[in-house]
Order: sequence, then C-alpha cells, then structure tokens
Amino acid sequence: MKKLIFALFLLVSITFVQNVNAQSGYKNAAGLFIDVGNGGTFVGPSIKHYFNPKDALQGMIIFGNGATVLGAEYSYNAPIRNANGLMWNIGIGPQVLLADHYSDFIVRPSLGLEYKIPGAPLDFGFDWRPWWTVTHGSHFEAGRFGLGLRFVIN
Repeated sequence: MKKLIFALFLLVSITFVQNVNAQSGYKNAAGLFIDVGNGGTFVGPSIKHYFNPKDALQGMIIFGNGATVLGAEYSYNAPIRNANGLMWNIGIGPQVLLADHYSDFIVRPSLGLEYKIPGAPLDFGFDWRPWWTVTHGSHFEAGRFGLGLRFVIN
C-alpha cells in the first residue's frame, strides 16, 4: 500500500511541473517534510507548487508512529520587505491519518516562514501547524511544528 501511495505521489508531483513564475523565485520544489511536536514525529516526501506569486499548494506523505499521513495544504504567501528570499505564509488543509486499525480526518492550519536561498536551488520552511482531529472525538493539538527542506525543481 505504501509503495502505491508513493508512486501516486510521484505521478502527481510530475504533473505539477508548469510554467508559472512565483515571487518566491521558484515554481516547484520537492524534498523532505518533518512534522514534530506533541504526539510524535512524522517524516516523508513533500512537494510545493506555486499557481501564481501568492498562492501555493503543498502535498506530503509522511510516516511515523506506525501511521501514514496524506496531506494537502493551500497557503497564501507574501514576501517580507527588505529580506531577499524570505516570505511569510498562512494556510490550511486536510490530512488523513491511516494506521493499522483506524483512520482519522485532520484539519491543519499553518502559519510560517519560508526562505529560498538566492542563487541556490534550496528552500527551507518552518511552520506552526496545529493538529485538529475531527473524527473519533474532536481533539486539538497546538504543539505541532513543520520543517520543510526542499530542492527547487524550476
């Protein structure tokens, strides 16, 4: 199942390669996403695609604690004045946690910073990403953070 999900993720990632110019200095980036905080650590591949200079979609498949999380997030992005390559973002998106004997639907708001190194194909993101489980009893976990380490594709 995990191999099928990963293959689907790669196919969707390749489909996202388009010719849109984003203010961040890139259109598409792929890499590693790390989700840490209360409740364990999840790690896996992610991709971020800019539809225009301010609107982006990030997709991820992260693994940890015997579970797999599939997620997508819309984010609004804006540059920080006089800070070349640094942007702030705010977003929200659905995620599904799949474990051996259960699954959960999760809503993930996010607020963070992204830094694209000028002249290098590297991008870093750091977000506050609370976790709100809306199935199996509503549960809100505020102590969650994300770290994105991405290689710029184009």
